[in-house]
Amino acid sequence: MLNHIATLKKEQLEKSDLISVFANGYKSETVMQEKRTGIEFEKLPVLNDSFKAAPYFQVKKFLESFKDEHWQGVFENDSLLGLKSENAVISLEPGSQTEISFNPITNLLDSQKSLAVYNKKTAQIANKFGIKWLGYGIQPVSTYGSINIIPKKRYEYMTKYLPTVAKRPLVMMRETSGIQASFDYQNEQDAMTKFGFALKFSPIVSAMFANSPVRNGRLTKFKSNRAASWLDTDNDRCGLVSPKAFSEDFTFEDYVQILLDVPMIFIERKIDGKKVFVKVENRTFRQFLKEGYQGFYANMQDWETHLSLYFPDVRFKSYIEIRNHDNQRSDLICAVPALWKGLVYNQDAMDTAKDIVKQFTYFDFAYLRRKTPQYGLDMKIKGMKLADIARELVNISYESLKSFGKGEEILLEPLKNFTAKGLTPADIIIDKWTNEWNGNIAKLVEYSELK
Repeated sequence: MLNHIATLKKEQLEKSDLISVFANGYKSETVMQEKRTGIEFEKLPVLNDSFKAAPYFQVKKFLESFKDEHWQGVFENDSLLGLKSENAVISLEPGSQTEISFNPITNLLDSQKSLAVYNKKTAQIANKFGIKWLGYGIQPVSTYGSINIIPKKRYEYMTKYLPTVAKRPLVMMRETSGIQASFDYQNEQDAMTKFGFALKFSPIVSAMFANSPVRNGRLTKFKSNRAASWLDTDNDRCGLVSPKAFSEDFTFEDYVQILLDVPMIFIERKIDGKKVFVKVENRTFRQFLKEGYQGFYANMQDWETHLSLYFPDVRFKSYIEIRNHDNQRSDLICAVPALWKGLVYNQDAMDTAKDIVKQFTYFDFAYLRRKTPQYGLDMKIKGMKLADIARELVNISYESLKSFGKGEEILLEPLKNFTAKGLTPADIIIDKWTNEWNGNIAKLVEYSELK
């Protein structure tokens, strides 16, 4: 059977084919002027009574009930794993976290309205099945050992592989919840400018949105347990890509060369309308491209699967995806894409921001990535307070958004209030947990509920 479904010989897939995935993402000048932003927003399902993670069968009931004439079911081998409409896709993450991905949008105020409607409707329906949704970065009570993965083969193979190379991948997969933002590029130079910028500032922005200090029912030493889990998920496929990615001459080909040396996890094929998976052992994509594996030879589907199994803090698809942010309460959700939009779609804003950290090296940013999950903005680097850098970054983005003339700068007001005081959302939770809530998990759930 393996030989039967191996459809492409090794010599047919060239380096230009691998790069084409990114080159196909080029947008026209007209599209670029729209300054489109994509949003992926996850949220945590917890049970109304115990606040433990809601299991798949209950979240599945929610999906079945939420589905109407506008939504079509998404299945894998007869299991309902999501919904799709003309404008959005709802999917399930490994621990039944529910993610909605909107089509790219030109005004984030419209996204804010859509999310408000979505959160209200999903809260009303989920309540019928004993579920609350949280705008929080990690399951507050349940830990990965008590959270079963959804019936999706991709996650089954990841669950088998990732714990062999790191200690906390199952925390990341089953417990955490985040927000991602994506942006267009016009050509390779534009893509690399935005990519390098986002990589540099991603640890700082991640710190601004730290929002997961309580895990397993207890206050921990981390302000972002979600970000901490990513530090020990898989160093081959996570993090800040490479020191070379911070240089001015980084290219799509360089990115491809890095990806070629990342170990594979599985091969996926479709046979008779069903997905078939084959575990891959001790093989990088470079070796697979050259030698094949058990009768398979690499094709573009394999490459795209491999790309989707690479999890740096910023990555390329046919757009730039910035990934490393805790989930938030309603008022801060759209501050994530708004902050980045004001920066990456304005060259002057990027130049001003880069000038603030011009003395920082790749290793300084890597240091921030390691330390901010614990300290948030409450730390110094090279004599500079991280809170001061964050405050300036928000102000730069705010003025940039203002210049776009769409009113989107209002989305940064809550974030401005935090950074003006040098605080993160986690700092508010820590204070309330200690001085007001007396360690009562119900208060955290009430505070974080999206409805």
